Amino acid sequence: MTAPRKIEIFNAGCPLCEELIRRVNDIACPSCAVSVLDMNAPAVAERAKALGVRSLPAVAIDGKLADCCSGRGPDEAVLRAAGLGQAPA
Repeated sequence: MTAPRKIEIFNAGCPLCEELIRRVNDIACPSCAVSVLDMNAPAVAERAKALGVRSLPAVAIDGKLADCCSGRGPDEAVLRAAGLGQAPA
């Protein structure tokens, strides 16, 4: 018998997170072990950081951040280019 596929959902309790939790649970197969992790827990936040989570919600499958959840999140250069830190003209 093979080990179950480990699915971790990093969640902040927001409506977008709740929607993703429902979607993942709908898609999950019988051999998927889905865990919903609360980002308010320090150990969960450390796990998310180690995986490279930069925005929520996020999903890791078998210990790897899913491609759809990587490379996002706030970027200082983009925020500055949009006017953050600059007085209005």
